[in-house]
Amino acid sequence: MVKAIFFDIDGTLVSFKTHEVPRSTIDALDILRKKGIKVFIATGRHYSSINNLGDLKFDGYVTLNGGYCFAGEDKVIYKHSIPDRDIDALIRYLETEESFPCAFVQEKEIFMNYKDETVEEIFNMLNFPEPPIHPLSEMKGKTVYQLVSFFTAEQEKKIMSILSHCESTRWNPLFTDVVPAGSSKRIGIDKMLEYFKIPLNECMAFGDGGNDVAMLQHAGIGVAMGNADDDVKQYADYVTDSVDEDGIFKALKFHNII
Repeated sequence: MVKAIFFDIDGTLVSFKTHEVPRSTIDALDILRKKGIKVFIATGRHYSSINNLGDLKFDGYVTLNGGYCFAGEDKVIYKHSIPDRDIDALIRYLETEESFPCAFVQEKEIFMNYKDETVEEIFNMLNFPEPPIHPLSEMKGKTVYQLVSFFTAEQEKKIMSILSHCESTRWNPLFTDVVPAGSSKRIGIDKMLEYFKIPLNECMAFGDGGNDVAMLQHAGIGVAMGNADDDVKQYADYVTDSVDEDGIFKALKFHNII
């Protein structure tokens, strides 16, 4: 019996085409809540950057790819930051070796060192609020929970060697979410289920990106959206239609949950 369901946002709850949650998904979430099934967000976004869910209510939020988790909207139940030495090493690298746009995600704020056409393209695709630009010197000594780093897969090996206590959770060829080692949506799910005392085998998860793979493998039922890449779909228990083809509603009906 499914008692909790975790949803990625971009490409899962929200269409990349319309930047909206489909009507069928809104209806499905309403049915779930009326049945007493808890619904959670599991996203790479910072809580302050969740700007595309309208009035939808959730029982909790796994944000920053599992690095910062809330029960309800404000009770922090888990947080895991990037070690200061890794942030210092990255700043030195950006200042002396190679520069690329990077968003430094803190507890309350997000700052970028600079932006370019690639950043504009991604933020427009995601309808993402653009962070303010600050000099790198202002990042020193700050507690950082995630980096949104605009380097390619070809650059990744070298740059991640600098961030030796971190992991790359890439879900787009143009950028990656860098998180502290051991942080993932899987960990966020465990923290949330532990808080609400729900067994793992009674949860379900929906996702479409590379940063969703860990939770799709981990959840009792992992559902990949039809718009996911094949290397994500292979880790799911079930593949539904795309976000624009009522994929969430159809999967919940298939599994007799609604």
